[in-house]
Amino acid sequence: MSVASSLISILELEQLEINLFRGTSPKVGMRRVFGGQVIGQALVAATRTVENTLPHSLHAYFLLGGDPEIPIIYDVDRIRDGKSFTTRRVVAIQRGQAIFTMAVSFHNDEPGLSHQMPMPKVPHPDELPSDAAVKEKILPGMPEAVRNYYSRVRPIELRPVDFGRYTGSKQEGDRFNIWIRTTAPLPDDPAIHRCALAYASDMTILDTALLPHQRSIFDRNIMGASLDHAIWFHRPFRADQWMLYSQDSPSSHGARGFGRGLIFAADGTLIASVAQEGLMRERRPG
Repeated sequence: MSVASSLISILELEQLEINLFRGTSPKVGMRRVFGGQVIGQALVAATRTVENTLPHSLHAYFLLGGDPEIPIIYDVDRIRDGKSFTTRRVVAIQRGQAIFTMAVSFHNDEPGLSHQMPMPKVPHPDELPSDAAVKEKILPGMPEAVRNYYSRVRPIELRPVDFGRYTGSKQEGDRFNIWIRTTAPLPDDPAIHRCALAYASDMTILDTALLPHQRSIFDRNIMGASLDHAIWFHRPFRADQWMLYSQDSPSSHGARGFGRGLIFAADGTLIASVAQEGLMRERRPG
């Protein structure tokens, strides 16, 4: 199975009943289910109960760590079907317990006022080291945890603008910019692209909350986990084309770090906004 088809396989749910779906996890040796997978699958489940409209926002809470060895059941509650807006609630269940809950709002596209923030001026991904160059020149000098993460085969390609924070050098500024895209073309269905972006949006945002402390999620003394996640989809896009995920962290306190991100198409169009709070505990001796 190719990497691209593995993403489609992850997002392709089995329908058990009118509002009941089942998803599975890839066998990649992870101890718990990747949060972005649950977001993406839950969004697929919600979308399968709506016709001729696309999600414009979602708000989710992670309740328990998912077990990748058993299927996840997604129970969709059809809260409201309106003329302009439609609302769904999704609960992800394993072993009879809710591990995740999400509210999704769908909106029929309509004309209106439009503005956006400008995209940061950063090098285009074609000007940055390719995957092959990273693996050959940069990965060998990285800490083992970072090396394992970036060398792992995944359906989303990550191309950070600056690898400095992962090689031990101090990163200037308070933003983390990374180019992302699926590793191969996706079908033309715009709903699939939104679900793919939902999957990818959880990959780096928690780590951004450690940037002001010159730490990273790969630090052995840091234990991190996503607590909640929100996405707003602003404009049409393709997840199989380069997107800049520009992230920062306004606050960390009480072992909780808050990150936010703007996602731009390569031409500068703002396509989505993301916010997440995550648990960031420092491991203490003993």
